[in-house]
Amino acid sequence: MSTDVYERLAQTLDALPNGFPRTASGIELEILRKIYTEEEAELTSKLKLMPEAASQIAERLGRDPEATARLLEEMREHGCIGAMGSRERRRYHLQPFVIGVLEYQLPRVDRETAELMEQYAREGFFAGIGNNKPAFLQTVPVERSIQAGLEIHPYESVRELMDRAVAFYTIDCICRTEQALLGKPCGKPISNCITMSMNEHAFDHSFRGRAVDREEAEKIMREAAEAGLVHSTMNVTGDTYHFCNCCPCCCGLLRGLIEFEAPNLIARSNFWAAIDPDTCQACGVCADERCPVEAISEADDCYLVDRERCLGCGVCSITCPTESITMVRKPEEQCVRAPKNMIEWMIKRSEDTGKPLDRFL
Repeated sequence: MSTDVYERLAQTLDALPNGFPRTASGIELEILRKIYTEEEAELTSKLKLMPEAASQIAERLGRDPEATARLLEEMREHGCIGAMGSRERRRYHLQPFVIGVLEYQLPRVDRETAELMEQYAREGFFAGIGNNKPAFLQTVPVERSIQAGLEIHPYESVRELMDRAVAFYTIDCICRTEQALLGKPCGKPISNCITMSMNEHAFDHSFRGRAVDREEAEKIMREAAEAGLVHSTMNVTGDTYHFCNCCPCCCGLLRGLIEFEAPNLIARSNFWAAIDPDTCQACGVCADERCPVEAISEADDCYLVDRERCLGCGVCSITCPTESITMVRKPEEQCVRAPKNMIEWMIKRSEDTGKPLDRFL
């Protein structure tokens, strides 16, 4: 089998609305070779976004059913593709590189993978995927930072989003893991990415995460906020299946927003931080230790928020010693409503990127 299979797979991944930008160096092909065998790459390039049973895939591609089923299950275990349902009812599908394949590499990531991804980031990966809408994730504000009496929609509330789930898993952050492998650990908690299932068999997270109960999942989210990490989740208003807790020094999408000036990696929340100048003691904790995007600066005897930069995450508020910072809702005309679900997200991003979805359905 020719190594051209990696070129075909790269083309397939880049044709998805999420994108897999090509580079002059071809570093993206080196990453694929690291993750996929030639046989895995060949089969992955022929999968659809819509989940199919192994028997359906084998019939569609004219492959041996038993061999295809074994290979698909190995690919699922290697994090090469997406899968849904229990083993008896498993369905498989093409998974975007981000968010998807990259995060699924957590059990196998090593220093070489980390070095390849860091080079890819600097050669244009995040800039290439971060200039189209909708954004990959949306910021969810820390709830206790929000001004009393303000309406909070369900998709703006960590608690309400978690209340929809029946099962929780926690996994290590792939971004902080990679940076640690590169000798640049940031010291923030690492095991606080949370995936959730809306029913017991909707998604297969068990092979890459540790099951936790609701109480522990909520505790992890509280501790992440206290550590200054930004809550972010899928950029939809319906059911969401994961929470990331991002730091600006390691996390790819937040780094992309700041370091690589890619504006549509993480959507800002519909809130701004507001500092009361009458009670602010100008201690500087919010600006120097908490704000992940340098949106707060000193002015005279207090601090001010640059609303153009503010993520609306609320991590500045919860450690303010004088409780001078609260999150206030933006004017209605500046609020943005995310797509309803991932299907609508894909359609809208497909329209913005000009990459039609027809071939993958």
